[in-house]
Amino acid sequence: MKLIALDLDGTTFNSKHEISRENLEAIQEAQEQGHKVMVLSGRALDEIKPDLEKYELRCPIGANNGASLYIRNQVVHMIPMQADQINKIALELDKEFIPYRVTTNKGVFTPKDYIQRLEKVLTAEDAKEKLEMYKAFSQRYGHQLINQIDDILNDQSISIQKYFVYTLDPIQKTRFESFLNSIDDLYIASTPLFMDIMHHQASKGNALKYMAEYFNIPHKDTVAIGDEVNDITMFNMAGLSIAMGNASEQVKKHSDVVTLTNDEHGVAYAINNYVLNEKYSFYENDNL
Repeated sequence: MKLIALDLDGTTFNSKHEISRENLEAIQEAQEQGHKVMVLSGRALDEIKPDLEKYELRCPIGANNGASLYIRNQVVHMIPMQADQINKIALELDKEFIPYRVTTNKGVFTPKDYIQRLEKVLTAEDAKEKLEMYKAFSQRYGHQLINQIDDILNDQSISIQKYFVYTLDPIQKTRFESFLNSIDDLYIASTPLFMDIMHHQASKGNALKYMAEYFNIPHKDTVAIGDEVNDITMFNMAGLSIAMGNASEQVKKHSDVVTLTNDEHGVAYAINNYVLNEKYSFYENDNL
């Protein structure tokens, strides 16, 4: 039995935000053969479930880059950020007027001036298209508005797992990253467009390790498939790491093999060739 961890966007989903028939059938075949298939995404749970339900895909879920783990919709592991981390970051985000979302155990929250913040950082040539896309994403998944971070922190039933920050201005991004480096115990996954900020113990790699132990699956029998920098930690943890053909060269360098792109059913190709048919020997890459 293998444990297969799948990233969603840019990996399991194609560029039309669909799971292809080929990908879906390969995932279902792996499940039918007794393998464990889990989703391991940077998204919040409420942003994952509707898309999986659309395809009647049932599997364990790692949300918020592994800060929250669910089996049959029940939390089995959660790593919240610390209150002092949350406060310091919120103050700097407000000072810089940077658009952000916070993901919690009770949904996703954005500042009430979220759209205004987006309008400020979007470049003129693509502002309208990107703005409509980001607005649609928030509306689709029912993001809630807050006046300030204390609206969440004062509710003892809410715990924050992640900040998602848009970093579209490279100068502002450099300045903000420098600030983050002054805060202890953070894990930061950064791309040119956005940044995920979590507690340092929260990562896709640690999530994969936890789920392998939960299901009593040797780490050498784990598979990670992804395309972004936040997938590198699970690549480093997995017995077999598979980069998508559309991944950057930086991400590919951390993988054992490269599959086809997400528009060429790369997940199906990877599962069929490296799990169901096992053309690749896991024991050649026992890095744990």
